Amino acid sequence: MFKGLRGLALVLGGASALVMAAPAAGAASRAEAAPTAGAAAGAPSVVVRWNQALLGAVRTGTLGPPMVARALAVVHTCAYDAWAAYDGVALGTRLGGALRRPEAERTDANRAEAISYAAHRAAVDLYPAQRSGFDALMAELGHDPANPASQAARTGLAACDAVLRHRHADGSNQLGGYADTSGYAPVNPPMAVAEPLGAVTDPGRWQPLTYRNRAGALVTPPFLAPHWGTVASFSGRARDLADAVPAPPAYGTEEHRAQAGEIVALTASLDDRRKAIAEYWADGPASETPPGHWSLFAQQVSARDGHGLAEDVKMFFALANAVFDAGIASWEVKRDHDTSRPITVIRSLHRGKQIPTWGGRVIDGATWAPYQPSWFPTPPFAEYVSGHSTFSGAAAEALRRFTRSDSFGGQAVVTAGSSLVEPGASPRYDVTLRWPTFTAAADEAGVSRRYGGIHFKAGDLQGRALGRAVGAAAFDRAAAYWSGRP
Repeated sequence: MFKGLRGLALVLGGASALVMAAPAAGAASRAEAAPTAGAAAGAPSVVVRWNQALLGAVRTGTLGPPMVARALAVVHTCAYDAWAAYDGVALGTRLGGALRRPEAERTDANRAEAISYAAHRAAVDLYPAQRSGFDALMAELGHDPANPASQAARTGLAACDAVLRHRHADGSNQLGGYADTSGYAPVNPPMAVAEPLGAVTDPGRWQPLTYRNRAGALVTPPFLAPHWGTVASFSGRARDLADAVPAPPAYGTEEHRAQAGEIVALTASLDDRRKAIAEYWADGPASETPPGHWSLFAQQVSARDGHGLAEDVKMFFALANAVFDAGIASWEVKRDHDTSRPITVIRSLHRGKQIPTWGGRVIDGATWAPYQPSWFPTPPFAEYVSGHSTFSGAAAEALRRFTRSDSFGGQAVVTAGSSLVEPGASPRYDVTLRWPTFTAAADEAGVSRRYGGIHFKAGDLQGRALGRAVGAAAFDRAAAYWSGRP
């Protein structure tokens, strides 16, 4: 199914070289290139290596986007706190300067060792089933996780243990398998996606979907993590920023009907490029999910800009916590408004009417489906606001602020016939997606969900705005830590 290469394409002032990486099973095939100009030679830092290892666990695991965002934040906060102990100014997030080591010990070797022990501890805590892979990376780096004999190892573990103690009590319910703690129950009965729309109690509220997953099993996923808005955020401001988001257009109003009509028109007129955009950014099951997608971009920024250890520690720390807070904020809004997805709205508004749809078909509106694989027709949580838009807006803001520029220069090629929606038929030719700026990438991620029939315009645009605000708050907090400001 996959012929492309997984990662990010950066073309900077010349021909590009391809980088091999494992493709994600939940995304369209991609051929992608790496930086060639402006990047320092040499191996990636241990921070990038641990980010890569964690994304491997994400792809084989089953956690949803907000939990993945939290996992990235926990690992990179542990790595940062371990590094901070070997810096003369930076403060750890939990223990401040209590772990600070003498100047004579502040070597890159000690920093890297402390980071690896901290990252390993966090990764195993979050993904215990993938421990063998994390142990293998430790061995490759020359460390024995069963024998933390050095001062650097002990420092890294102490830093991470403090973070884990905090995060085990942050409201996520990690130790309870992230099960809902809010008592949420949907007001609508499940919709059988393969059948015309049946009974709906309130078409403006979220509705579970019943469909056959990729293994052929009939499933009805519950609302994913409806308690997530109560998780303790990194910046301390995520919920306040979420509460400032305006309410969406009410079901059946003129504005709401217009936004539903836009989705019908967009999905009916999809060309190869828009189909490629919808699938490239989908990041569904067996992928790195939207938060992890931006970690891939950060890996390439690290290579492009020739980062050393300190730059990578700070960048991934800020980025990961920005997307973590984005998940909290967007889920708070989702739970507050509990809005229905386009599949419910369009089937309800257009039941008994003939409407155009993708593939050149005309159908009864009661059977409309988004441009998504039948085995994952729509993610199992409310529409407003878009998680993709919020995650991407926050990530782009963090990367803009860290690099002090919006310049990106990324590209990806979606290969012909690689579609998961129309296998072998779409796109009809290779489609190259280009993002001159981080903002352009974030905006494309947002609009991709409208092309795919997953979100309405308000959910996309308000999600982007929320993401930018959340990303700014998280970056400011991260910068305060590494600048030594309590």
